[in-house]
Amino acid sequence: MRASRLVSLLLLLQTRGRMTAGELADALEVSVRTVYRDVESLGAAGVPVYADRGPAGGYRLLAGWRTRLTGLTGPEADALFLAGLPGPAAELGLASVVAAAELKVRAALPGELADRSGRVRQRFHLDAPGWFRHPEPVPHLETLAGAVWEDRLVRLRYRRWRAPREVTRLVAPLGVVLKAGRWYLVAWCDDEVRTYRVGAVLDAAVTDERFDRPDGFDLAAYWREWTARYERDVYRGQARIRLTVAALEFMPYVFPPEMSRAARAAAGEPGPDGWLETTVPIESVRHAHTELLKLGAEVEVLAPAELRERFTATAHALTRLYPAGDADAGPAGAPASPASA
Repeated sequence: MRASRLVSLLLLLQTRGRMTAGELADALEVSVRTVYRDVESLGAAGVPVYADRGPAGGYRLLAGWRTRLTGLTGPEADALFLAGLPGPAAELGLASVVAAAELKVRAALPGELADRSGRVRQRFHLDAPGWFRHPEPVPHLETLAGAVWEDRLVRLRYRRWRAPREVTRLVAPLGVVLKAGRWYLVAWCDDEVRTYRVGAVLDAAVTDERFDRPDGFDLAAYWREWTARYERDVYRGQARIRLTVAALEFMPYVFPPEMSRAARAAAGEPGPDGWLETTVPIESVRHAHTELLKLGAEVEVLAPAELRERFTATAHALTRLYPAGDADAGPAGAPASPASA
C-alpha cells in the first residue's frame, strides 16, 4: 500500500509540477504528516525531490528528471487499455494517435503486463449508443475538436428545433462530450455557456482568432449540472391517468426513464377492477399523447382536458377505421371483400 502511494506521489510531481503538501495530501487522501514522511522516503531512495519555501512554495522534482513508467499493477494495466476507446477516438480524428500511444505504453510495460493489454480488448467491448440507434453523422466533429484544442473561435451554422430553424453563431468552443452515443459541443456564446448537438451543426468555420478560456471552468462539472437541469426542466407539465397494473409494469420498457419512475412512485393502490391512478410528468400535450398511446386501451387520460380531447379524437378516428364486427373490411369506404359479403 505504501509503495503504491510513493509511486503515485512521484507521478503526481512529475505530471503536475510543483505541489504543496496540502495538495498532495488531498490527491492521495492522506494526512499532511504522511506526505512529509513519504517525501523523506523518496529523497532517501535517491529521488531528487526539492522543497521551495515561502507562500508560493511546495515540492517539486529536479528540472529534467523523470522516471520511467513503473508501478502499474495488473488491474491498473487492464483499466489503462480499456480506456482507449477506438470508436470515439476515430470520430475525433485521433485513432492513429491513440494506437501509437498504446503501442508505446505497451512497449514500456513488463512482459506480463503487456500481454494483459491484449486480453482486455478480447474480453471487453464498449458500444455506447442505445438499441435501435444508428450512429449520428458528425462530419464537423474533428474540426470542432481541433478548435477546442487550439482555443480558436468558430463560426457555426446550426439547425435548432425552434424558429428560425437555422442560425449562425460565433462561439468559443470549450469542450466536446460524448453522451449515450451522441456528441455535444460545449461553447461560450453571448456571455453564457451553451450546449450544441454536434450532429445538428451544418457548417463550422474555424477562425484565426483565439480566445481565453473562462477562469475555473470545469467541463465535467458543467456537464453534470447541465444534464441535471435539462432532465429537470424538460418535463414542464403533468398528466393524471388511470391504467392497469400490467400497463404500469410495462412502462419502463416503452417510456423515458423519468416518466416511468415518476408514474410508479405516484401510483395508488389498484382497485377491484385492477386499475389504478397515477401522475406522469410530460414535456407537452403532443408528446404525452404519443407516449401514452403506447399503452393502448390499458390507459385512460383524466387530465389535462386538452390531452383527453386528443385521445377522444384518436379513439373516434380508430373506430372509423376499424368498425366493430367488420374485421374483413378493406380501407375505409372500400367495398367489403367477397368472403364477408
